[in-house]
Amino acid sequence: MTESTLSLAIAQARRWYWQRISAMVLAICALIHLAGMIWAVRGGLSAAEILGRTQGNWGFASFYALFVLACAIHVPIGLHNVLTEWTALSEQTSLRLSRLFGLFLLFFGLRAVFAVVAP
Repeated sequence: MTESTLSLAIAQARRWYWQRISAMVLAICALIHLAGMIWAVRGGLSAAEILGRTQGNWGFASFYALFVLACAIHVPIGLHNVLTEWTALSEQTSLRLSRLFGLFLLFFGLRAVFAVVAP
């Protein structure tokens, strides 16, 4: 095995690891999010009441920031795999495009969290 082949294998193993860890975090966050939505709807809360409760709530912000971060890690790895397997893009090009998309998700996701939490 050449050094470049070994480093590529190590990089792929790391991406596999991070995708699995981020999937676990996403699963937990999605369940909590769904439970919160069901609780809010059954409790008869309006959108204005929900936003009133989220403003200034840094626990809420931390939870959803973690949710966004897990998405920004998970999605680009899968997108990289799809771009590599389904297109004629090189490994480096698909990696760069997927990472750029991950930054897009991170920026706009955190912006949305801040918009809901900021007083």
